[in-house]
Amino acid sequence: MINSAARTTADEIERANSSGLTPIVFIHGLWLLPSSWDRWAVLFEEAGFTTLTPGWPDDPQTVSEAKAHPEVFAHKTIGQVADHFAEVIGQLKKKPAVIGHSFGGLLTQIVAGRGFSAASVAIDPAPFRGVLPLPFSALKSASPVLGNPANRNRAVPLTYDQFRFGFANAVSEDEAKELYETFAVPASGAPLFQAAAANLNPWTEAKVDTKNPDRGPLLIMSGEKDNTVPWAIANASYKQQKRNQGVTEIIEMQNRGHALVIDSGWQEVADTALKFVQRFVR
Repeated sequence: MINSAARTTADEIERANSSGLTPIVFIHGLWLLPSSWDRWAVLFEEAGFTTLTPGWPDDPQTVSEAKAHPEVFAHKTIGQVADHFAEVIGQLKKKPAVIGHSFGGLLTQIVAGRGFSAASVAIDPAPFRGVLPLPFSALKSASPVLGNPANRNRAVPLTYDQFRFGFANAVSEDEAKELYETFAVPASGAPLFQAAAANLNPWTEAKVDTKNPDRGPLLIMSGEKDNTVPWAIANASYKQQKRNQGVTEIIEMQNRGHALVIDSGWQEVADTALKFVQRFVR
């Protein structure tokens, strides 16, 4: 039995392969769905690319479905999801550019480290093994999950106040409420526990091959006011990645929080990512 999300991904792969265009693969993070990339996909299609927005395994199609069946998000680990995206990319005839946000930004770097990406953009990326800073705001953002060890095996929703602090602190109250209702869904607790313990576990799945010469160009984008992935974390990721022989860049988006890919200023972020991709990928 093929679920609708898998069927949609298969359709996207077939469409991309038949188009002859360079694909862009978007990877969402925790508490969001593939639909969070819909406006980005339109922008990149208009720029001459073909786009794919595959979900994590078992992602529901809509926010309402996700809220009705939160259990489908549970038990999804970093390694499982990284392998899922590697499998999707492996079916493409052309090596894609990959763009990810939050844990999607970590997954983007994992995929790139495996040599599957022609160019990559990691936006407010979750940390990996070797990234040491742990600012208070990041701990507070993760506390709804990490505060209860049982959450490792659960799907965990955010309350509005938690979403406001972790995602939507840099927008107005009205916009924050709209973003919460429009985009926020439960998320697997497992990846946060994996990332939190990455520097204590040599066998962690939250690791990136930063030295692979086939990694390709990489841009790390950081929201100046991001509480979930503050500059200290993004910059530490950059310092790990700049050892690669490929192009590695970092940019800070002023006055932007963790919701920078979905809020009213999304296009500035998308345009910045697009310009980077266009430098290296036709």
